[in-house]
Amino acid sequence: MANSKYEYVKSFELQDNLLPQTWIVLRIDGCHFHNFVIKKSSTFHQRRASKIVSLMVSFFSSTYVMKWHKFFPHKELQYPPSFDGRVVCYPSTSILRDYLAWRQVDCHINNQYNTCFWMLVKSGKSATEAQNILKGTQTQEKNELLFQQFGINYNTLPAVFRKGSCIFKEEVEEVVKCTEAGDPIKRRRRKIVVQHCDIIGKNLWDEHPYLLSDK
Repeated sequence: MANSKYEYVKSFELQDNLLPQTWIVLRIDGCHFHNFVIKKSSTFHQRRASKIVSLMVSFFSSTYVMKWHKFFPHKELQYPPSFDGRVVCYPSTSILRDYLAWRQVDCHINNQYNTCFWMLVKSGKSATEAQNILKGTQTQEKNELLFQQFGINYNTLPAVFRKGSCIFKEEVEEVVKCTEAGDPIKRRRRKIVVQHCDIIGKNLWDEHPYLLSDK
C-alpha cells in the first residue's frame, strides 16, 4: 500500500502506545485472573497496548487448551475457552507493590469466604442459608466460624489457596561445566520458580531485590 492513493486509510488507526518508563501490568481475566508485570524500560512490541493485549491473551488461550489434558486427563474440554485482558501503567515501584498487595488481599478474602461457604454447605446448609450466615461477616468472624464449628485454623490451610501463586525468575547458582581438573565452574542464572508467598510485606522484595530493578 506504500505510496498508493489508498494509503490515507492508515490515518484512521489510533496510536495506543503506553506511557514510557512505567511498569506495565497485564491482567488476563477468565474464571480467575493472572497478572504479568513488564519492566519499566521494556519496549515489548513498541509498548502498543492493543498489540500486547491481543498477543498475550491469544497465547494464554492456546496454552490453556494445550495444557488441559495434563491437569485434567480424564475430563474433556467442553467448549473453547476465552479470556479478555487489559493493560495498566503504574509510574512507581511503590504503586506497583500496592497493586500486587491489593490482588493478594483479594485472593485471601475470596478464599476465606469460599472456605466458609463450602464447609457450611457440606454440613447440611443450603447455598442460600450459607450465604445468609456469611452476609456482613468480617475476617475474624469467619475465622471463628471455621474454628468453632469445624475445627479449622484458617492460617494453617495451604498457602496456595490463601496467598495465590507468584511466578518469577529466581537467581540461582548452577554448575555450568567442569575444568579439566574436575573443578566445577558455577554461574548465577535465573530460573523460573512458583512460590505461594506473602507479597505484602518486605521479605520477598528484600530477598529478591532484582525483581523490582529495571535491569
